[in-house]
Amino acid sequence: MPRRRRASKRIVKPFDATTKYLLELDPAAWLDYVGLPSAGPMAVVDSDVATITAEADKVIRVDAPTPWLVHIELQASHDPSLAARAHYYNASLYRRHVLPIQSVVVLLRREADGPELTGRLRQRMPDDELYLDFRYRVVRVWQQPVASVLAGGLATLPLAPLAAGAETALPEVIRQMGERLRGATTEVAALLWTSTYLLMGLRYPDDMIGELLRGVRAMRESSTYQAILAEGRAEGEAAGRAEGEAAGRAAEARAILLRLGRERFGPPDARTRTALDQIDDLDRLEPLTVRLLKVGSWDDLLARS
Repeated sequence: MPRRRRASKRIVKPFDATTKYLLELDPAAWLDYVGLPSAGPMAVVDSDVATITAEADKVIRVDAPTPWLVHIELQASHDPSLAARAHYYNASLYRRHVLPIQSVVVLLRREADGPELTGRLRQRMPDDELYLDFRYRVVRVWQQPVASVLAGGLATLPLAPLAAGAETALPEVIRQMGERLRGATTEVAALLWTSTYLLMGLRYPDDMIGELLRGVRAMRESSTYQAILAEGRAEGEAAGRAEGEAAGRAAEARAILLRLGRERFGPPDARTRTALDQIDDLDRLEPLTVRLLKVGSWDDLLARS
């Protein structure tokens, strides 16, 4: 079984863009994927609700006899406030469009899941009176049968390597995806293979992805793919520089804390020094330096941190 990995830095922004393109390519395929009716003309609509500084991921308008909206929120990392955020977007979109809205949370990795994601957000007053009962759908991509995804719409085909049963049959999954994409235009095939490359990065090692997709000419020749690689490299370099700067600031703050502490309490023992060395968050180190003047020992300082 392929080893797990963290999502690569190359995915952060391009991943967001590629899901937007996939949704615009075929909204009906996405409604089928999340188990909603797809009857009636539909289109992706403006999800910007910037009047209250928020933006929902993807919004589809279904022009059934009674029009309604679908808000799809794709999530790759754990967010304990995700249900509350979905409710916030739902209410904000209703204010803008005044239409019924079905909110759907699509979890792209097991790491994004949590016990709070039950499909229902309930809030009560102190006297236990229920004042909010918000219901939403939760779709976990690793629970969707790979055969169903491979047989579904082209716009959701890049999710196949993340589906249930795909990990143990990746070469065959990629082969069947290639068969499905033989009839697609070069532009669409390039978009879908590039999206596959990005989404696979949420679960599989880069070297494995490269080996599996090595022969996919449409992706390699895609300007989108090349732009994503360039952007990913730039983001990785910027993130490395930022991490280095943050580590340097934390080390400086720790040195100041130790210097002042020695003057006040004497040298720290080995246990204390180890505890201090493990604090690499500037937001914790700076308050410790302020509190140092208010406590009587290293133990008191750490006990109150």
